[in-house]
Amino acid sequence: MNFLIDKLAGSFLLRRDLDYHLLRAAMVVIFAWFGYDKWFEAEIRGLLPLITHGPFTFWTIPVLGIRGTAIFLGASEWTFGTLLLLGFWNKKLGVLGAFGSTATFISTLTILPFVPDAWDAGAGGFPAMAMNAAFLLKDLVLLVVSVYLLRQDVARVVAARDAVDGRVAFAR
Repeated sequence: MNFLIDKLAGSFLLRRDLDYHLLRAAMVVIFAWFGYDKWFEAEIRGLLPLITHGPFTFWTIPVLGIRGTAIFLGASEWTFGTLLLLGFWNKKLGVLGAFGSTATFISTLTILPFVPDAWDAGAGGFPAMAMNAAFLLKDLVLLVVSVYLLRQDVARVVAARDAVDGRVAFAR
């Protein structure tokens, strides 16, 4: 076991900040793909049971209609993905992207308790998830990644600002 640990410790896999960069890149790809799908009315129609039961999203269909909701969600996801991409070079833009990403996945996770037929009755109900509930559970990981990127970007912006101002940064 020590041999494996020593080899991993010296590998590029554990290079400083590789995890941070990989997570940022993964979120950019996810937002690009999710955002692309949202431009199509068929995608929104498939998500109607989720959107209409979400405490933060229920209003979109009555106010914007199906096409307007598709545009709103697609544009939002592309905006956050673009800000996350720009965060590779500008941490302040990265903060905005990670903040938007965090809000996105808080919004989607809050739908979970309200999804119709979320719990598989054939398996005894809660906690046995039906596919529509399981579909939302992935957003828990995406929320955690968003919070991690937000924390990292805020800490990097503060450290850079403090270095310019000559302040001593403290551990956050």
